[in-house]
Amino acid sequence: MNQNKLQTISNLFEGKEIRSIWDSEKEDYYFSVADVISALTDSSNPRNYWNMLKKRMNEEEKSELYTNCVQLKMKSKKDGKKYLTDTLDTKGILRLIESVPSPKAEPFKMWLATLGSERIDEVFDPEIAIKRAINYYRKRGYSNEWIEARLKGILNRNKLTDIWKDGGIVKDYEYGILTNEIYKEWSGMKASEYKVHKGLRKESLRDNMSDIEVVLTDLGEIATREIAKEHRPHGLEQNKVIAKMGGHAAKVARDDIEKNLGKTVISNQNNLNYQYLEEQEKLENKK
Repeated sequence: MNQNKLQTISNLFEGKEIRSIWDSEKEDYYFSVADVISALTDSSNPRNYWNMLKKRMNEEEKSELYTNCVQLKMKSKKDGKKYLTDTLDTKGILRLIESVPSPKAEPFKMWLATLGSERIDEVFDPEIAIKRAINYYRKRGYSNEWIEARLKGILNRNKLTDIWKDGGIVKDYEYGILTNEIYKEWSGMKASEYKVHKGLRKESLRDNMSDIEVVLTDLGEIATREIAKEHRPHGLEQNKVIAKMGGHAAKVARDDIEKNLGKTVISNQNNLNYQYLEEQEKLENKK
């Protein structure tokens, strides 16, 4: 089905167009505030409504939405030209919906409340989250064998991050750097570049890999873990060296497989039943 994934956003707003721009660095969307307000309130002047809402939030000392608002150039629905437009990321848009006193916003608020309740239940009983993940994969046609391997891969990944934590890695961006060192060494691409190669955005990279790609990814991470356990690196720079070693082990395996296959094992295929149809917008004048 050649459908833009963001069509689901339009469906939530009764088919009304919500302009958006994808930020590949942040891996998140920025949505037009005026479009969301227009869909929720049927206001004849959503920009004025937004200005009044910002004023009210400032008076109530709830100005984080205004602070997090980003102006990006978006194509006008009227004349097709690009103008600076107030936008919010996914989290900000959900906060905006919570702040809009409109009957049309109530279904969204109920949905958010339901999600929050489900996540609290999972805190008390983590098995609920595991069952939810299994059901998610089954509904998308993955076999039980694939699901079992995927869950084991998640466990192995956690073992690696535990080793990194013991080695002085505590910041999220550091985990990302080390992961990219493994990917770059065996695939020639950072994880974000690999996702672009496969036509992905927020979707899981591993969920859209071939069996060989998954095996090589797992090999790189397991090798990194075992080498780190032996050499006990500390800090980002020492762990980067070890991550490259682990990635190199997967690179050696990849080279041998490709030599026998006579072709690359790096695929641009994914398991999505949709594709992104809108042009890749460049974030302009981001403030």
